[in-house]
Amino acid sequence: MFKTASAAVAAVGVAALAIAGCSAAGGADRPAASPWPVTGLHYAPNDNFSPSGRYLPGADGFNLADVKGYAKTELDSLPAGVRGLVWLGYCGGATASFRAEVDAFAGDPKLFGFYVMDEPTPSTCPAAHLLAEDNWIHAHVPGAKTFAILENLGRETSPTFAGSYTPRDCGLDLIGLDPYPVRSELPAPDYAEIAEYVRLAEALGWPQSSIVPVYQAFGGGNYPDDAGGYWVLPSAAQERQILAAWAAVVPHPPFDYAYSWGSQAGDAALSQSPQLQAVFAEKNKPS
Repeated sequence: MFKTASAAVAAVGVAALAIAGCSAAGGADRPAASPWPVTGLHYAPNDNFSPSGRYLPGADGFNLADVKGYAKTELDSLPAGVRGLVWLGYCGGATASFRAEVDAFAGDPKLFGFYVMDEPTPSTCPAAHLLAEDNWIHAHVPGAKTFAILENLGRETSPTFAGSYTPRDCGLDLIGLDPYPVRSELPAPDYAEIAEYVRLAEALGWPQSSIVPVYQAFGGGNYPDDAGGYWVLPSAAQERQILAAWAAVVPHPPFDYAYSWGSQAGDAALSQSPQLQAVFAEKNKPS
């Protein structure tokens, strides 16, 4: 999930200046670089629904809901303009129970796709199992996308996807990459790791059109990293740097992902930060 910083900040600044210089040389009609990736679908998982069933992240422009696989009523209750990414979290292959859960969503116009697994590893979740699940989804729920986050198989300071899943062996349509650059052991956030994650995934054969950026929008709690520190909730300025770094390498993703709307392990999350909510509400505003 991660890397080191002051040099990375300088690199982002140099890149921005280079882009600006190219635009000036090319003429005033050339569009300015976007401050964030441009996509029409925005996702922020966990605790998406109030006790009364109201979809909460929609207030900040998130229009792809975190829907539980066993709760189709959540999908059916979504307001107009919001679609669902259904959480399965299963790697047992296309078993009878898996097929029944998936088939319940067939033909639902609010369905975007299925979040098959979160950070699976080939040693515990064989690619063949994912492939069987994805093949079932594609055959029985036409048009639904399959998604999982690709796990960093290295350390924070030396990420690697060597030996991880490829498009051919697992059948996933989309993968999330989740470098989280704001960490307590670093003198400054390591924004450069974002481009490094993308480079490593592309080296495995994942096309840019399949890559979903996962933005850090949490910190603290029971989330130590493996470099002697822990993740820190980004400031609004740091979040904008994260978005700009992603825009430089994945400018038009199929959707984007802010982790996390709700707290999972005593951490501070997006729903608890008005400052970060303001950043994402601006970003997610329809153009």
